[in-house]
Amino acid sequence: MSSDRLFESLPLARGPAMKNRFMLAPLTNRQSHGDGTLSDVERNWLEMRAAGGFALTMTAAAHVQPVGQGFTGQLGAFDDVHIDGLESLAKRIREKGSLSSLQLHHAGSRAEPELIGTPVAPSAVPDRNVRGLSESEVEALRDDFIAAARRAEHAGFDGIEIHGAHGYILAEFLSATSNTRTDRYGGSLENRARIIFEIIDGIRAATGPSFQVGLRLSPERFGLVLEEIRDVAAEAMRQGKIDFLDMSLWDVYKEPEDDRLKGRSLLSFFAELPRGDVRLGAAGKVMDAEDARAVLDAGCDFVVIGRAAILRHDFPERVRGDPAYRSPALPIGLQHLLDEGLSSEFVRYMRRWPGFVEDDAAE
Repeated sequence: MSSDRLFESLPLARGPAMKNRFMLAPLTNRQSHGDGTLSDVERNWLEMRAAGGFALTMTAAAHVQPVGQGFTGQLGAFDDVHIDGLESLAKRIREKGSLSSLQLHHAGSRAEPELIGTPVAPSAVPDRNVRGLSESEVEALRDDFIAAARRAEHAGFDGIEIHGAHGYILAEFLSATSNTRTDRYGGSLENRARIIFEIIDGIRAATGPSFQVGLRLSPERFGLVLEEIRDVAAEAMRQGKIDFLDMSLWDVYKEPEDDRLKGRSLLSFFAELPRGDVRLGAAGKVMDAEDARAVLDAGCDFVVIGRAAILRHDFPERVRGDPAYRSPALPIGLQHLLDEGLSSEFVRYMRRWPGFVEDDAAE
């Protein structure tokens, strides 16, 4: 396939169309203030990506409850004090010609105790000092996701993405390993997925008809079963209440880890599902123009760019200019990352990724 399709517009069921097929992945960057309000450096980081040609610019995960904070410097969406910063961000993204989406998140048992005290999860994990939520607390969690979406709409965002992946609290509900509840939020897959569908329904009821709702899922690890996540994805697309499904696959070319299901790509399990008007995208080591084309060839509607967008804020425009474009080789130098809008704190975080930043780069 030529690169032309990557630059075709993509209508969504609600709200404005994506001007091309590139979505910025929600990338942890630890650049917000301690109270969750947006910093100038984080605003600049995202504004650069919007200006660099991404059709939809996604924020890092924004926690919907104080107890859901997963890392230092995390963006917040749990209080009206966050709205002013979010409003300025949405405005800047819009001015750069990109759609804006606020990713809504709760870290669950993966929250940092040093930041929040005792983590909470669907069920208790005594050896990790994780407390299980009561049924009324699950309902409050649902309502706080919905309230955060209302804040995003009030701030001028085109939409939100619900983070249901990577072992955070909504993925913990989906896992029969971590969710041992016996009430209506545990047991069958329908019950374990109930909170996600209640959040989607609640956001739809609380926001306007053009507000966009996305859902991020991951199909493996953290006690998740591929066939179950496939069924959740199928139901979300069947209902048509979301506008896009963002599948986080770690590697868009990989096969399932489950030996029973090897012999085909992990992505194929989702690309083959009926999707109606819901758009499907995938993330996972998409570093070059060829990778981006391959995701569309595999049946997706758009491609989600993570590390390649850290390396080049204008990844889409570089692909437009060079159909053979490849990301810079790793490890990368400090000055390159600073020039691409990363703060020193973001660079320190990236040093935790093996082989990403040059070892001899002094800050």
